Amino acid sequence: MIWLGEGMFNDHTDGHVDNLARFVAPGVVAVPVGFGADDPNSAAYADAAQRLASSTDARGAELQVVRLPSPGRLLNQDGDVVPASHMNFIIANEAVIMPTYEERAAPLALDLLQSMFPERKVIGLPARHILTGGGSFHCITQQEPV
Repeated sequence: MIWLGEGMFNDHTDGHVDNLARFVAPGVVAVPVGFGADDPNSAAYADAAQRLASSTDARGAELQVVRLPSPGRLLNQDGDVVPASHMNFIIANEAVIMPTYEERAAPLALDLLQSMFPERKVIGLPARHILTGGGSFHCITQQEPV
């Protein structure tokens, strides 16, 4: 188990890892990098990347950390920082669906994520409306008990 610290600023999912880091292949984990000088999560991203880079997988091999640009500083209608993350993507049989927030980093993040999943089509979909309820695509596709 690898503890990644405090998580994102104003994260209403209470620090769920799917906003901060995702395994994209055996031994390969993606972590955001702050986008813009005012990204409120730059320190959390750097801390998570450092912790993962100094960790090993279950076989004892060092983890490879790849960085994906974050959406940057995004505000809601009240002017509060929201915990938007490109990491809350879902992996389907033939596609990866990545949340976007009408921000400048989305095309860069889509291209990098596509390079991590060459056998799947990476699709960016607007997710601001989902974020208002907490999380994004990965969060809303989880199992629910009967």
